[in-house]
Parts: sequence; C-alpha cells; structure tokens
Amino acid sequence: MTNVVDIRDLAVTFATDSGPVKAVDGVSFAVREGEVLAVVGESGSGKTVTAKTILGLLPETATLRGAVVLSSRDGTTEGDVVQVSGSRLRELRGRDAAMVFQEPSTALNPVFPVGWQIAEGLRAHGKLSRKEIRTKVLDVMRRVGIPDPESRINHYPHQFSGGQKQRIVIAQALVLNPGVIVADEPTTALDVTVQAEILDLLRRCRDEFGAAIVLITHNMGVVADLADRVAVMYQGKIVEHADVKTLFSSPKDPYTQQLLAAVPRIGEGLARAHERAARRPEGWSDQKPVVEAKDLRITYPGRFRQPDFVAVDGVDLAIRPGEVLGLVGESGSGKTTIGRAMAGLTRVSGGSLRVLDVEMHGVRERQFRPTRRRIGFVFQDPATSFNPLLTIAQCVAEPLVVHGLAENANDARVKVNELLEAVQLPAAFGNRYPHELSGGQRQRASLARAIALDPELLIADEPTSALDVSVQARVLDLFDELHRELGFAALFISHDLAVVDMLADRIAVLHRGLLVEEGTGDEVLGSPREPYTQRLLASLPVPDPVEQAQRRTQWEALREADERSAAAR
Repeated sequence: MTNVVDIRDLAVTFATDSGPVKAVDGVSFAVREGEVLAVVGESGSGKTVTAKTILGLLPETATLRGAVVLSSRDGTTEGDVVQVSGSRLRELRGRDAAMVFQEPSTALNPVFPVGWQIAEGLRAHGKLSRKEIRTKVLDVMRRVGIPDPESRINHYPHQFSGGQKQRIVIAQALVLNPGVIVADEPTTALDVTVQAEILDLLRRCRDEFGAAIVLITHNMGVVADLADRVAVMYQGKIVEHADVKTLFSSPKDPYTQQLLAAVPRIGEGLARAHERAARRPEGWSDQKPVVEAKDLRITYPGRFRQPDFVAVDGVDLAIRPGEVLGLVGESGSGKTTIGRAMAGLTRVSGGSLRVLDVEMHGVRERQFRPTRRRIGFVFQDPATSFNPLLTIAQCVAEPLVVHGLAENANDARVKVNELLEAVQLPAAFGNRYPHELSGGQRQRASLARAIALDPELLIADEPTSALDVSVQARVLDLFDELHRELGFAALFISHDLAVVDMLADRIAVLHRGLLVEEGTGDEVLGSPREPYTQRLLASLPVPDPVEQAQRRTQWEALREADERSAAAR
C-alpha cells in the first residue's frame, strides 16, 4: 500500500510579539491509503498545527522546515506542500486532501444553501454542468446520511442539527473523492448517540470511499473505536507511535500512561459515591429538598403559525442539600432548559418547580432576585460567558459587585484572589484577559465566579464537554473537592455518562422532555432498564479497542432494532 501522506522531520515556528514559538518540533509519520491514523495529545501539543500543514493552511506568521509529501489518489503525482506554489496548492486541496473542521457552525457559510457549499469544490476543480454538479451533490448528501437530500439541498446551515451539520462538512470533504481526509476533533461536544453516528460515517469514508483519515482528537474512546495506528504528541513532539491495540494494552511513554489514566470510565464513580454517602449526617434523606419539581412542564411558544414546542413534559425530580444530581440525555432532551429554569433564566409553563423555597411557576423577577445570590451557574463555554473586555479578576468579582458585597472589582480583589487560589489558579491570573487563558483555565475561572457567593445550589451545564481528557480530569477533581469543602447541592448536566458517573449521587435520564429513568449510577449505568438508556450506554466509546468493538456491535444491533420498530409504526 502506498503512502498518501508522508511527513518528514516537520518543524513549525510562529512569530509572535514575545518572540518565536516552536509549535511542532521534528515530527515524522506516514499515512497509508485506507488507514486511520489518530494524532492525540493535550491542547497546545501541536496536533492541529501538524494536521493543517497537510493542506497548507497555516498563517503567514508560520515558518516551516521539513517536508509534507502529498500523493494523488491514483499515485501518479506527488508534491511537497511546504515547497509548492499557491496555484499548485489550490489544486491539491479538496482533490488530494480535504479537511473536516472542528466546529461546523463556523466552517459553513450561513448565507449560502448547503448544496451550494458542497458544490464549491466541484466548481473550483472541474468543468461540470449544473445538472452533473447537482447529481454529485445529491449523491454525496445521500451517502453521508442526510435525509431527503432533494429538498434539503436548498436549506441553510441553521436549518440543520449539530450532527447533520457535521455530516454536511464531511460531504464537502468527500465530494472530490480525496485520498486523505484530515478530521480535526470531528465529534467534540456532540452527544454520544450523534458521536456514534459520525464515527460510523467516518468508518464508511474509509471502507466505502477508500479514503485515509488523519484523526485529530483528545477523546481516547474515539481513538479506540476508529483508529488503526496512534501517534501521541506532547509539546510539539511525537512521544509514542504504535498500533491501537498495543498502545492501549501496553503504553510505554509516561505521558501516554498519564493520558490514558485520566480517561473517566463507567464504574469508577461507585467508590466516590460511597465516600460522599459516608460523610452525610444522620437524617440527611429526610431533609427538605433544595430543588423539587412535580409534573414540570416548559413550553416554548411557536412562531409564524408553528405549534408550541414542549421542551420539558411532566418531569418529577428532587435535589437534597449537598447532593449532586447528574442530568443526561441527547441535545434537545430538555437538560439545559431544566437547568435554566432552576436559575430563573427560563419561564416555567406548568406544574411546580420549587428552588430554595421559591415557587418558580409564575414567579416575578423582583421576588426571585434575593434568591439569585444563593445559586451559582457554570456555563458550557466560558469563552463566551466572560466579557472579553474585562480581566479575569473583574469577571470573578462581578457577582460580588452586583449583589452589593463589594463596591467595585478592586474592592473585591482580596476575595477574588482567594477564589482563584481555591480553584488552583495563581492570583496573578486575575490580571489576564479571558483570551489569554487556556480552555481548562477559563473553566476554573468560571467555577471561581460560580462559587463567589457561597451558593447553596450550583448548576453546571456541560462544563467539561470540550476539554482535553487530562484537563477534564483536573476540573472534575476540582469540582469534587469544592463540593466536599463547600457542601452545595448541584445539578450536573452532561452527555458524557462516565463523567456523570464520577460525580453524581443520582443520575436522571431525559429523552425528548420526559424523565425515562432515575437512580444511582450503579442502577442506571450498571443495569439500565430503559432501551433509551441502553442505547446511550452502547453509544459511549470506551478506551479499549477490544471492548469497544463489542460495544459497537451492540450499538449497531440496537440501532437496527430501532429502525425496524420505527418502520413498523
């Protein structure tokens, strides 16, 4: 088998105001046709920079050394991406190599229909008629699993779900039948069920289209599910390179061992749950709940003669003092809606929701305002929840200033420094702006802001969904430590069942606004009763290639059973 990509002694240096920064240092690897190579490592390890050199997508501030040899699909031509001219590079992009970007919402142009965007490569690389282009676009949309492509070809990106947008981006990459596809974090922040479908699609890209795949990811379960070989990067260098079974069964480099040890696994949370239960006082279960929902309904009114959308439909749940309730389910199941309703950010339409002795159904803002200071909220993306014009210290001090506990951010600086140290950030980081912190550091600062008022209830909405496994492990340990010290009740919203298992005392499973299953982690994840929970579990990739192959078979069987029952209805 021939190499479609051959990278030799690649070094990439960026020119910055504070001097040159070496992002990649002497990296070498090759990818054969029809092979999946996973490049893994923490943020800043150089994996995305390495991948972008394959298509020549680095900015002008980058200086490259070494060779990135890209071969055509038929093996007749090859070129060094580092040396070729701009016009030659445009010929290689899309035809010999294509890229699936991490965030499809930003990769797709919101003002053009998706069919027009998929056809862009065909227009740039060939002289086809409109009819031929439309036929090819419809064919690739059908092959990546977009339902009813004849009508959806004219739809815009905002009319597709997150998983469907990712399929559109993959269709863009496949339309010219390239020899290699670079997939940069293609499943980050997707639900486990959608993630399983995208991984199945990428597997088909290899098996049916014959494309090689360079997979950039920090999810070791995804690596175990899809990869043939794995290259582990750390500080710009490849520290270990092995086939997938060898790497997971006997990792040699200490960094690889540390990376695999940081991956949360279902079943590990049982010991933590027993520890939390042992610390609770007698009569804890008889205490009045901090949050209690009875027949909770939340409806979003329809617009333009559309019917109302029922986001939450008759949910009953309770959170006792000091308890962590994990809320899991797919996108659109109502998880975030319930969390926002508890924080007074979304109106309750029916039933009852009592939060800290305040009935949220029909509550007025003036009544609820004194209760707000008793609630902390950790948002999913701290980069967008922080004001980019304020320093971290000013952002963390904001709740103290708003609720009158400090006149201004300077007055609250002593308290802010204590909060930053509590979340294991140096006090000096308070002088930095949000963009100057890494993802994990921003999430720690977000935790510091959430606990600034010593809340009785903390609502965490997907706080680790886009973090590296090692950073995620540190944030989860920090959450557990803060919970132990401060004793707040918490609602932990996530689509990662292993993460919820580590932190939650009880787990509630939502499906299309309905609460379908509830119990301890051992009950819900150890022996799930509901088919939906079983499907969620089967969709979750585990960091073990042998076990993951078995789980994939189980997931495919469950999916086929769902399709048969849907066809019967």
